[in-house]
Amino acid sequence: ESRLGQIAVAATVLNRTQSPRYPDTIAGVVYQKVSGRYQYSPVADGRINLPPTGAHYEAAFQALAGLDPTSGATGFFNPDKAPNAWGKDRPPTVKIGNHQFHL
Repeated sequence: ESRLGQIAVAATVLNRTQSPRYPDTIAGVVYQKVSGRYQYSPVADGRINLPPTGAHYEAAFQALAGLDPTSGATGFFNPDKAPNAWGKDRPPTVKIGNHQFHL
């Protein structure tokens, strides 16, 4: 995804830590399982273990500094890859790149 998309994904993780519907830590959100399934595909398929790049760090730092291009979204999905995504019944906030963000 684009840099803005990466910041947006990081922001949704942080937004989840502030919501009573999700764990209250970053690790808790990232590694959360619902019905036995991880919530993030990079965790499920192991991509989370690849070394981060400088761009990944920068996106995370910008989100930690308060940049949230999602307007408070707590989730996202790619409509082309997940046509029956859980988030489709949630209020949308913005589409960035291939991902639809939602509350």
